[in-house]
Amino acid sequence: MNYKEHDEINVLETNLDDCSGEILGYVMDKLFENGAKDVFYVPIYMKKNRPAYKLTVLCANDKVDILEDIIFMETTSIGIRKHKEERTILVRSFKEIETQYGKLKVKAVQTPEGERLYPEYESARELAEKNSVSLRSIYKKS
Repeated sequence: MNYKEHDEINVLETNLDDCSGEILGYVMDKLFENGAKDVFYVPIYMKKNRPAYKLTVLCANDKVDILEDIIFMETTSIGIRKHKEERTILVRSFKEIETQYGKLKVKAVQTPEGERLYPEYESARELAEKNSVSLRSIYKKS
């Protein structure tokens, strides 16, 4: 069985030296809501030793324009670097499994050793709250 695939991903990056953590959190949510595959920011130092963040967004070709517009509208960015990268990804699918706490949505990933399950955070959180147990206990039962 083939457990890996190859594709291409767009990488959008911008450095932000005058953007608060609250703004970054909001922007991250907006980017995910509009199709970003991944969003992260890391602390950096810019010229004159100014503390800043580098915002990185991974997305498909058809999402570049809308995600750039969100970055320009919601941050102080005046420029976005972008490039394409090849990547190897594991074959994945989504399904529900039955646990002692109820149905849990998981990502099923194929590996050379077989299938590996990863709980979807929102689904695990809902079960933890519904059953008054720790999130960790939901993760352990999947």
